[in-house]
Amino acid sequence: MAQELQATPDEIGWNDFMKVQLRVGKVLSAEVFQEARKPAYILHVDFGPEVGVRKSSAQITHHYQPEALVGRLVVAVVNFPKKQIGPIQSECLVTGFHDAQGHVVLCVPDQDVPLGTRLL
Repeated sequence: MAQELQATPDEIGWNDFMKVQLRVGKVLSAEVFQEARKPAYILHVDFGPEVGVRKSSAQITHHYQPEALVGRLVVAVVNFPKKQIGPIQSECLVTGFHDAQGHVVLCVPDQDVPLGTRLL
């Protein structure tokens, strides 16, 4: 007999998941965030005509150089409220995973998709 899966305390429903807008964007510019407490870049990301260009602070300096980020696709949460981070307002959350040493590796689509496409 197959073992029945039990709900975990952190389990969410489909409607909860659909509230989070994870969308694909293209990095237009990346620069060192000089005033950041932890090493970070300021990214300007284009999410297409529906969402537009958003700014983000991203702690991804270990694996990426600013010039190598320009033109790359990223996945970001675009419906969080704006967050003041030092002198900038972050308008989206670029997503990634921690590697074995705790450095962030970007979450990216493995093929081109239209800007603004929503993760489902």
